[in-house]
Amino acid sequence: MYPLVGVAGAALVAIVLWEGFETVVLPRRVTRRIRLTRLFFRFTWLLWGGIVRGFDGRRRERFLGTFGPLSMIVLLVFWGLGLILGFAMLQWALGSQLSIHGERGGFPLDLYMSGTTFATLGLGDVIPATPAARLLTVIEAGTGFGFLALVIGYLPVLYQNFSRREVASALLDARAGSPSTPVELLRRHAQAGRLDDLDDLFRGWERWAAELLESHISYPVLCYYRSQHSNQSWLATLTTMLDTCALAIAGLRGVRPWQAQLTFAMARHAAVDMAQIFNTPPRAPSPDRLPPDALAHVRALLAAEGVELADPAGFDARLARLRHMYEPYAAALAGYLRLPVPAWYPASPPIDNWRTSAWERRSTGLPPSLFDSVDDEHSR
Repeated sequence: MYPLVGVAGAALVAIVLWEGFETVVLPRRVTRRIRLTRLFFRFTWLLWGGIVRGFDGRRRERFLGTFGPLSMIVLLVFWGLGLILGFAMLQWALGSQLSIHGERGGFPLDLYMSGTTFATLGLGDVIPATPAARLLTVIEAGTGFGFLALVIGYLPVLYQNFSRREVASALLDARAGSPSTPVELLRRHAQAGRLDDLDDLFRGWERWAAELLESHISYPVLCYYRSQHSNQSWLATLTTMLDTCALAIAGLRGVRPWQAQLTFAMARHAAVDMAQIFNTPPRAPSPDRLPPDALAHVRALLAAEGVELADPAGFDARLARLRHMYEPYAAALAGYLRLPVPAWYPASPPIDNWRTSAWERRSTGLPPSLFDSVDDEHSR
């Protein structure tokens, strides 16, 4: 019995330490199918998602927004409890060679000793009585100290990556409305006569997509972290980016396609790899994001702003091929993460998020976006 418990305790300690190494230290995607951390997030996310089914929109979004940070804390607690239990099992397998006031204890005392040692409390009321027990106590104290240092260093890295990710979503607020759409982005640039600036925008998006891919593969828990505004998300930003690049590649007069192609490739790479992380196979969007009548409306909206198609005859077919390369992955991620995928054009005049404060809602006579006010000035 003692050897079996000792082997089980050693295995538990090894598994938890390896899981922590892969999750926190290893800067690459782990392809092993059976992984406790992945199972933990999948099970708790399904449970969390089931709880919010009866919630309304805003309450649902607030509840889902707490999952990422809370699940990370719970995971760290589980790791710590697993290590404490594993070292307690090892102490018990050694024969509970601990004493308190000269009396030998059992497994409850081993568990207490393991907890105080792992937390580096050093109370001194329980004393290891043999060299083997002392060695195990020293090993556990070092493990607990290293685990604490790992946690202290891990959380700031997560929030730094989260902050960098949210920059693109914040920048899109003024450029593409809230929620962002590719037609609104092109409309605002065309009205300002700044379609040439799209090259610089695509270049910045390419770098953002590369950073998103690197950080979210290393730390998949970031995918569960939601944006500050309920009408924004990293997935919506990525999809808007892909939609806009797809329009540019399909052929818009005055928009150079080369940088759009580079950005499209990088963003699609990010979408595909994210879907692989969560084992969400691609699926066709339901309903179709751009049926024929909606596509005709997109063309009309672009034409109304002076954005002409380079090859109107082949535009629809090229755009359909490009959409097929990324929309199934975006739809799979949206279904799993319960994040909305943005439309191609706003159903109503978009109101930027800076206009949604309590003070701005009470004001009247102001345009819904900064660009509308600029356009009004030019018209006068």
